Amino acid sequence: MATLSEQDAARAVLRWYAEMGVDEAVAPSPADYYSWTRAEPGAAPRIEAVRAQAAADAAAEYAAHEPSALSTDEAIKAAEAAAAACDTFEALDAAVKAFEGCPLKAGAKNTVFTDGVPGADLLVIGEAPGRDEDRLGKPFVGRAGQLLDRMLAAIGRSREDNVLISNVIFWRPPANRTPTALETAVCRPFVDRLIEITEPKAVLIAGGAPLQALLGITGIMRARGVWREVETMGGKRYPALPTYHPAFLLRQPAGKRLAWADLQSLDARLKDH
Repeated sequence: MATLSEQDAARAVLRWYAEMGVDEAVAPSPADYYSWTRAEPGAAPRIEAVRAQAAADAAAEYAAHEPSALSTDEAIKAAEAAAAACDTFEALDAAVKAFEGCPLKAGAKNTVFTDGVPGADLLVIGEAPGRDEDRLGKPFVGRAGQLLDRMLAAIGRSREDNVLISNVIFWRPPANRTPTALETAVCRPFVDRLIEITEPKAVLIAGGAPLQALLGITGIMRARGVWREVETMGGKRYPALPTYHPAFLLRQPAGKRLAWADLQSLDARLKDH
């Protein structure tokens, strides 16, 4: 039986990492797990020690950032007041970038608010910035963003011409974890005001996190493809269509068939109204 050389094995591992979406190291320095086996004396404790140290380093890095001095209730009220004072997209953009009430901002490189055409009739809302988005300051610019662009192009849409893209969270959560309900609540007034100022014909809700944040519904599998209405805090209602997040489709390509059906429904809605 043919065996892999060390270089071939390393390449195979890297390919597997890429396919699984792994794009960054957890520990500050690499650990050669392949040089250890659990059969060796003391190997298991060493492996666990490296994992524990990596987790401790990540926690220490996050804790080193200065948290918001506001309580959650105070931060929400501050966000509501700041959002309500904005009458234009430019004012809202400036208000989001100046806002200090979300603790995620302390650990982020950039505020990631929108990309695309302000006032476009299609507003796409996703979950939160990832590593690439945090680095560039724009939403959906990584692999998932590239897939989103192809999906939109399939119905004659693009962020350069007729789409505005945002998220329910504007700062990258540590280690790309799912945003908490409190973090989402702090950002929600700005999301609502963005919808009201944009007045889109349709809101495409990409993924389970924005589904729960905007509609209070869990379970994207059941909710996708069904038209609903998102109600802003100002009492206005806008047509909204939940669909799979592009990152999910990268992991589960079989879902693209259903996502294409959602896009066709979205296209028909935009053309009819």
